[in-house]
Amino acid sequence: MEWKTSKEPVAYEEALAFMEQRVADIRSGTAEECIWFLEHPPLYTAGTSAKAEDLLAPRFPVYETGRGGQYTYHGPGQRVAYVMLDLKKHQQEPDIKKYVWQLEEWIIRTLKSFDIDGRRIEGRVGIWVDTDAGEKKIAAIGVRVRHWVTYHGISINVNPDLSHFNGIVPCGISDAGVTSFEDLGKKVEMAELDDVLEGKFEAIFSSSAEKP
Repeated sequence: MEWKTSKEPVAYEEALAFMEQRVADIRSGTAEECIWFLEHPPLYTAGTSAKAEDLLAPRFPVYETGRGGQYTYHGPGQRVAYVMLDLKKHQQEPDIKKYVWQLEEWIIRTLKSFDIDGRRIEGRVGIWVDTDAGEKKIAAIGVRVRHWVTYHGISINVNPDLSHFNGIVPCGISDAGVTSFEDLGKKVEMAELDDVLEGKFEAIFSSSAEKP
């Protein structure tokens, strides 16, 4: 497994090209699996279920992408983790729903290490926290799987400019807001978050790990 970290913002086209190549190489057995921690410059991406009316004010570039889901925002202060795994190595029976559950669990256990209670909400994608202003989303999930090799992944709001989310209806959900570590009063460095994510990975994604 390669753990890759980019210190400077990565252009979306560059990240997509890297993932496409690595997925092909993993499948052919010429490259190892990879988890890539990065940030993007401000941009919006449209998943396969994106609705035109959910793009409210495209103040940043918009990229069509093959991942599942609707519109989301990426930008500085948000940790993106692109996950390129061969599911046949990590699950006894390859199962995309279980993989999404594993990504959710990875985020939830990581947030717990920073005393943030993240949770799933039935019918809503991503990880949510309860605030005085109601439920708010702190992490997004969008995946694509090709020949049981995964790409795209997760994003966790550390200290992004939350006003940048106003240009879209995030993930098609108009009745709930977004939050971040900073918004919740938590000051966390990206490197700290990366270390916890890496430390929590094996217990959740090993082939012997089972969804309760």
